[in-house]
Amino acid sequence: MNFGNMLHWAVVFLIVAIVAGVLGFGGVAGTAMEGAKILFYIAIILLVISLLFGLVRRS
Repeated sequence: MNFGNMLHWAVVFLIVAIVAGVLGFGGVAGTAMEGAKILFYIAIILLVISLLFGLVRRS
């Protein structure tokens, strides 16, 4: 799974969290927001690792 797919799922979880929050489902909103944050941070870490390996391969 690449970081583009992870960012997609992070956005999906974010939208679910916003909709659940508006509808008054606080527990679901909190859980979806935590999932979105975790996937976002994993995607950022994979992006940085990918960029570092790309720079190392060039030199």
